[in-house]
Amino acid sequence: MVVESGVAIIGIGLDVVEVSRARALLDRHRNRILDRTLTDEERAYVDSLGDPAPAFAARLAAKEAVFKALQVLPGARSIGWREIAVRRLPDGRPEAVVYGRAAEVLSPHRVTLHLSLSHSRDVAAAVVVLEG
Repeated sequence: MVVESGVAIIGIGLDVVEVSRARALLDRHRNRILDRTLTDEERAYVDSLGDPAPAFAARLAAKEAVFKALQVLPGARSIGWREIAVRRLPDGRPEAVVYGRAAEVLSPHRVTLHLSLSHSRDVAAAVVVLEG
């Protein structure tokens, strides 16, 4: 194994969300919870699906995993749900994108966020590695 100098893992975040919990949130508070947690782009994607619960659960898990990975940086506690987004790259891989306070927290640092998502019928999971 070759290790590049100057590259280190700074933070790791992991989160798991039950799809049934995401479905219950959507059933009870659909517009309110989507407006509060998702960016417009994310909402358009989730709303386009026949069953939005797995994708919604995956985005909640991703946002929480990013938030956890960023906690090693000063000022990260004030980051909100809509300041972290999940975007699909052309090849289908997920990408974490940050806005607002999250972007401000990251800007002084030379770091990269790596996001991995997975979901089954019952559970959505996300892992984030903050590399610098």
